[in-house]
This record gives sequence, C-alpha cells and structure tokens, in this order.
Amino acid sequence: MDHQTEKAFQSQAGIFQSKKKPVRWYNDVGLGFKTPKEAIEGHYVDKKCPFTSASVSIRGRILTGVVMSTKMKRTITIRREYLHFIKKYNRFEKRHKNLAAHLSPAFIGVQPGDLVTVGQCRPLSKTVRFNVLKVQKKVVKGAKSFAKF
Repeated sequence: MDHQTEKAFQSQAGIFQSKKKPVRWYNDVGLGFKTPKEAIEGHYVDKKCPFTSASVSIRGRILTGVVMSTKMKRTITIRREYLHFIKKYNRFEKRHKNLAAHLSPAFIGVQPGDLVTVGQCRPLSKTVRFNVLKVQKKVVKGAKSFAKF
C-alpha cells in the first residue's frame, strides 16, 4: 500500500487486505446523489466520508452554499446567504451564516467560490455536522477583470 499518508496504517473497516486485487467498499448515499468516480476507484481511506464509510449516513437537511475557505485538512467553510424580513420597515436585509463541512478526498480541486451541496449527518467534530455531497465548479465568464468591491 503506497497510498498511505498518515502515520497509522489506514484501512477500510471489515475489508480484508489481500495482495491480489484489493476490494474497495463504497456506498450510495441515496437522495439522488451519485457516488463520485474517485470514491469507487480511488485508494483513499476516510472514516468520515459518506461514500466509503458505513458509520456516516446522510439524514436531515440538504443545503447549498459557496465555498469560502479550504485551509483546513478535509474540512471547508461554506457561506450561506439569505434575506431576513424586517416588519417595521417592510423590507429585507441580507444576512449570512458560515458552516463547516467535511470534504471527502473524492472531491479533487475544490476552490473558494465553488458551489457545493452538503447533507446533514452525525456530529463529526466540535463544529462539523455536514458532509459535501456534490460540487459545482465556479464558471468564469469572459476575461478576468478588476472588481472594485
């Protein structure tokens, strides 16, 4: 296994490590989300990935947001913007919430600005309760230009 990156040996639970062709276990999370090709054919081991771990199931809310930060290891920060109605002035104000989500190694090359769909799961850490299910790359229209704000 030359795909090991951690100090401790990583293996999928319940899968026998043979010398011939290693068997890879993967899962369909349901709800109309396809299992990524990298999760089926890849060699990574992630116990918090909903596609390759039996201990994480998607249930509850399905949310979308824009990736703000990818600085953490296997975790991203998502910004969700919404409008809040102020009854006194009969108008809306913009508000936002930041959300931490686990990013499986199945999704390669996620950049800030990409649109992601996340699903709720069990608590994975102190702040992470969501898992990335789908990534839509940011589309750049025309030549890049300077934006003042």
